[in-house]
Amino acid sequence: MNIYIPDALRDLLPPSLLEQCQAQALLKGEHLFHLGKAPEYMFFIVSGEAVLSRVSGQGEATILQRCKGGFLSEASLLTDSYHCDAIATRAGTAIALPIKAFRDALNYEDFSLKWIKLLSKEIMRLRTQSERLGLKDIKSKLIHLIQTEGSKGILALQSDYKSLASEIGVTHEALYRAIATLEAEGLLKKLPQALCLLQPKAIS
Repeated sequence: MNIYIPDALRDLLPPSLLEQCQAQALLKGEHLFHLGKAPEYMFFIVSGEAVLSRVSGQGEATILQRCKGGFLSEASLLTDSYHCDAIATRAGTAIALPIKAFRDALNYEDFSLKWIKLLSKEIMRLRTQSERLGLKDIKSKLIHLIQTEGSKGILALQSDYKSLASEIGVTHEALYRAIATLEAEGLLKKLPQALCLLQPKAIS
């Protein structure tokens, strides 16, 4: 096997699935799958970024999930069609797994328990995200993001500020203003590729 498979995926998948892993290049703007199409593959994002998106009847696109690493299409594992579009927003690499083989592998208890554990962690992540989106103040949303997604008060930026703004449900202009305000208040430092809380204990 000549493709790179992250340790997390190697630890999760049984040998029968590891043998069927296929590397797929992510090109910005390219679709991994389309709304309404029958699922053929499960995708694991290794690098780059992809989003799940759905367009309303009024033509407005809504970002349902932004993925910078991990599985992207869990909700389509046992459905007859994809419930949204998956679009690469940053170039990188994904691993594609035949969805039929993935379904068959769930008959093995060891793998199915590992899969349930992974989904439980994803539910916890989504609850944290929902909590963040429920905050009304933009500064509070940003601080919450750094505290929950960062490490020791530092959030490494894996994409641009427009993507970060979308992640917390605000415009990028509003995000820039919130960052400037927190910097002026001495609570935040903007680094080249990170945001750092200067008084994390006081904020919490």
